[in-house]
Amino acid sequence: MEVFGSNFDDSVFEESRNRDLSTDLPTYTPKTCEPEWFYHCEKFKDELDEQKTIKFRADLKYRQKQYQEAIKEYTACLLLVPNNNLSMKRDVLEGMARCYSHLGNNRQALEICEKLRNEVTNTCHLTCILHLEHSIHESCGDVKSAISCLKQLCSIHPFNPWHWMNLAMSYQRLLEASTSIKELKETSQMAQAFIQQQEEETEVQLKACMCFIRTRLLIEILKIQQFSFVLERSRKTLQAIEASLKKMQLEEETLLLISEVMAKDLNPEKMREEKQDGEGLLGLTIKDFEKRWWNKIHASMLMKENTDLSSDKEMETG
Repeated sequence: MEVFGSNFDDSVFEESRNRDLSTDLPTYTPKTCEPEWFYHCEKFKDELDEQKTIKFRADLKYRQKQYQEAIKEYTACLLLVPNNNLSMKRDVLEGMARCYSHLGNNRQALEICEKLRNEVTNTCHLTCILHLEHSIHESCGDVKSAISCLKQLCSIHPFNPWHWMNLAMSYQRLLEASTSIKELKETSQMAQAFIQQQEEETEVQLKACMCFIRTRLLIEILKIQQFSFVLERSRKTLQAIEASLKKMQLEEETLLLISEVMAKDLNPEKMREEKQDGEGLLGLTIKDFEKRWWNKIHASMLMKENTDLSSDKEMETG
């Protein structure tokens, strides 16, 4: 009796057919390049090779802080880039914008950003442009415009804690700048202007607090999955947030109210469903930052004040 599978076909043990091994395989010789080979290269295989070579030169000069020379190389490269090569075109224009920013020509840098905005095709491109615009505004000390870019980043990526942290710190800088001119308003006896200044400072302080709390809530959710230096960074950030909130000296009830509002959309299911970087812009709407978060907090605080006033009146009449 044969066990199933115990018998083999004799052909399995036959010698394999003789193969013709006389044909030599093509040899592969990897291309080797000398350091900075592109710097003195003048012969190009085709237009694409020429574009890349000039782009490498421009990038090197940018790294060496030769911004004016880099702009010349970027400009020469851009003339060779076909209209359908959007990736190369974006890289070159972004390099030019950064060069102009370093040279102090922020107007021209922002004009390039506007050109890039008009050709945006997905959220990844838009995010890159907003980062670029933010760095330009930061370099020239335009805190309000930098805040505008960060608001848009928070609207596109509402669950990214680092956008919220940067926004909180920008509000802090704005608050410090407005506080530094308080004495001038007091000595000028501009009572109405001084009152308005105080109201603006209060609003900026609350917005900074709102962003710090949002950052804290997000990090607390995300740090469960973090390890090593990433977790250490989160811990240090949480310590910095606690120090900043303590410095603001806000009432505990106010902090709890802001935390409640900023935590409403923070659930794992919704966070997974949120559009991720690289998605198309079709159907994407950047909701107004004020309407989405600040107005809700402002309304909640007004409701709390009205409730407190009603309670006080009842106690007086009682």
